[in-house]
Amino acid sequence: MSSLRELIAENYNTLICMAGVSVLGLSAGVVGTFMLLRKRSLVGDVVGHAALPGVAIAFLTMELMSPGSGKFMPGLLAGAALAAALGVGCALAIRGLTRIREDAALAIVLSVFYGAGVVLLSIVQHVGQQPGASSPAGLKNYIFGMASAVDVADVIWMSAAGVVAIALCGLFFKEFKLLCFDEQFAATQGWPVPVLELLLMGLVVLVAVVGMPGAGMLLVVAMLIVPPAAARFWTDNLLRMALLAAVAGCVSAAVAVAISAAYSQLATGPLIVLMGSAFFVVSLLAGTRRGILRRWLTAWQLGRRIGRHDLLRAAYEIVEQEATRSTAGARPTPDDLLAREIPWSRLLAKRSWKPGRLRRLIASAERSGLVRRAPAAVDGTVHLTAAGLAEARQIIRNHRLWETYLIAYADVAPSHVDRSADRIEHVLDAEIIMELENRLAGTSPQAHVPPSPHVISRQ
Repeated sequence: MSSLRELIAENYNTLICMAGVSVLGLSAGVVGTFMLLRKRSLVGDVVGHAALPGVAIAFLTMELMSPGSGKFMPGLLAGAALAAALGVGCALAIRGLTRIREDAALAIVLSVFYGAGVVLLSIVQHVGQQPGASSPAGLKNYIFGMASAVDVADVIWMSAAGVVAIALCGLFFKEFKLLCFDEQFAATQGWPVPVLELLLMGLVVLVAVVGMPGAGMLLVVAMLIVPPAAARFWTDNLLRMALLAAVAGCVSAAVAVAISAAYSQLATGPLIVLMGSAFFVVSLLAGTRRGILRRWLTAWQLGRRIGRHDLLRAAYEIVEQEATRSTAGARPTPDDLLAREIPWSRLLAKRSWKPGRLRRLIASAERSGLVRRAPAAVDGTVHLTAAGLAEARQIIRNHRLWETYLIAYADVAPSHVDRSADRIEHVLDAEIIMELENRLAGTSPQAHVPPSPHVISRQ
């Protein structure tokens, strides 16, 4: 127990800092989720830049009222919050009252307020040199952040703001969800969309302003955007996305503080952003919903399935033509189809494949037991196996059902229907196939492969 107390005492400042920025990351992840889905991510940037003149004006006001009190934390945060709210209000007004696009309105407000803040900071530097006035040296921490200077009072402010933000997000979760995904529907159902919009903007202002001492007004926006953007690669569920964003924000902040404590020369605020960015990169690559690797794997699997379907369909059409010709138009039996050879040249011309592509398709189908090479063939002649014939019959049936439907209901010309069916047949699910069979039951019993509704060229 005594060793634990000594450990806490030695790392007291680090633990205080870690607690403050972790709560900040937690709340920023939750609030930022709704901002990301509302496509209002740049609002956080406006809040950060617009708060700068508020900090300067609050410092000047408190110095005029009581010299030496200019760095009173609640007063500075109140000034930053008022200026940030004014900046967001100006951006919304410009967007609503003019024909200027939202991104341009945000850029105008951001640059004007930040320019005003820089000018006011130069005035603050001059006032701070007067006898009895507070030194403005610490005000720059609001721009770039100084998490190591966070004390217990700052942690209390951050924690209170974080709890309030998370509680309001939970209380209005259903309303915010509706606002994010269908604003017009929410308005038609009687929900106060402008009020909800202002409440959400207010939460952004609250989290951004309170987080300025830890992350800085220029970097706090990253805590609102990066964790939700990373979480978006892992899920389509809003609640899970908000939880993942909260965890990502909290963990990245805590890890950044630990690294900064171990290497004191590294600034905490930028490290928080870098840790969040690392999580974003991992999510971008490995995310289970929209990650690059997952999308590549899905595309590869789809291409492999399409290639196999095309090969089996081409093979079936070749053996069907030959068997039908030899049986004088009678329906060929499975044994007759299995006995037919499928020459390499016929397959190659059937789909205009390149030789290398066809070799890979045949090798893959052979490994799957769908085709077998003729023992004495030197030109790549193959036969369908029983499993390959069964799958080919299902593929060709789905294709021809869809062709028949397009001709009968979509008024597609028979000469063009084959290409139209090619675009959709590989993604037909069982429910659509059943619907097609029900619509075309009179012309195509389920046990049979229907004839092609158009002439199949012999190549």
